[in-house]
Amino acid sequence: MNYTLMHKNIPVADVSIYEESGTITTVTAAHNPDHLPVGVHFRHGSFIDKRELNGWFRERCIPAMRDGASKLMTGLNLHSLKQLVLYSNGLCLSDSYWIKPADSNKNWEDVNFFGNSFSEDVGDLLLDIVPPSEKLNLCSPDNTTEGCLKKRWKIIDGRRCLVKGGEPPYFQQPINEVIATMVMKRLGVPHIPYTLTWINGEPYSVCEDFITPDTELVTAWRVMQMRPKANHHSHFLHYTNLCEENGLTDIRRALDGMIVIDYIIANEDRHFNNFGIIRNSDKLEWVSAAPIFDSGTSLDCGKDFYICKPFKVTHGEQLRLVSSYDWLDLSQLDGIDEEINEFLSDEKIAVFIDDDRRTAIAEFVKARIGRLEEIVSNCR
Repeated sequence: MNYTLMHKNIPVADVSIYEESGTITTVTAAHNPDHLPVGVHFRHGSFIDKRELNGWFRERCIPAMRDGASKLMTGLNLHSLKQLVLYSNGLCLSDSYWIKPADSNKNWEDVNFFGNSFSEDVGDLLLDIVPPSEKLNLCSPDNTTEGCLKKRWKIIDGRRCLVKGGEPPYFQQPINEVIATMVMKRLGVPHIPYTLTWINGEPYSVCEDFITPDTELVTAWRVMQMRPKANHHSHFLHYTNLCEENGLTDIRRALDGMIVIDYIIANEDRHFNNFGIIRNSDKLEWVSAAPIFDSGTSLDCGKDFYICKPFKVTHGEQLRLVSSYDWLDLSQLDGIDEEINEFLSDEKIAVFIDDDRRTAIAEFVKARIGRLEEIVSNCR
């Protein structure tokens, strides 16, 4: 079927998509290449790189390893999860791109999820709230949301909010998001605040969409596709150079905060798709580093070794990338262990986090802060 890739109301490229696989088979025309997704190139001034465009399009798809994805495919009789992207015109709540059928007269104002309501049917299916039905409305931003944990978008008091679950036996990821929020709030690190809600007796984190109709999230992975990394450059230098070239002169300060927070909570999954930059979707200007979000895969206390991402393999090595600790006042974290203890004592949380684990988590954070104090002291 024929579509036009749109950036709001700006046509970017005419494409043909094989609907059973959700694959872009041909790019028949280029219109406004400046509005191509970041990291997709207009080659030799004449054609759009189809391989790169398909790579970007795949990133708008529920991963096959998502909890509940196989059940969703069976229930909806899908050949590929990428088919879901087509049911919602490729729209998401992270940017302003969409795919417009060739025979459609609709515009951005008619279809976008920022200003229009959307179906909750896919989200209900992903969270096992309702069984599949022939009357389901599949137009939803849940069709284009990455990540392996259970999650769904929901409009709460007029706000677009992401609701995300955890993994048994502790279901700790959403709980960790709240603890990370406590730490970042005390230190004044720009972040997305998380709260808890409960669905079928399980904890889920809730955060408001930090993207607006005028902005979009460009992940670090997308940024790094802008050009090949020089062999003598690290991923860290490659990323910071690209950000600074595009006007984000304070990117090192933002990364300093992220690295420090990830050290304190022993975050093991800060991959290149859960941090990045904010871009103005109209002017295409880079505005700032994105506030810190998605910190749930952390606080797995009791391990001898913690995996580190994205720039180094250990948190200690990654701390060496911090340009300055002048902004960091660790006294702001005095008593954080007591705050964590009190939070984890909630009777609903106690069903999953027993007294021993609650104490271990609080003491773990306190110990990490203590080690960080020593490291900072030696650097000053």
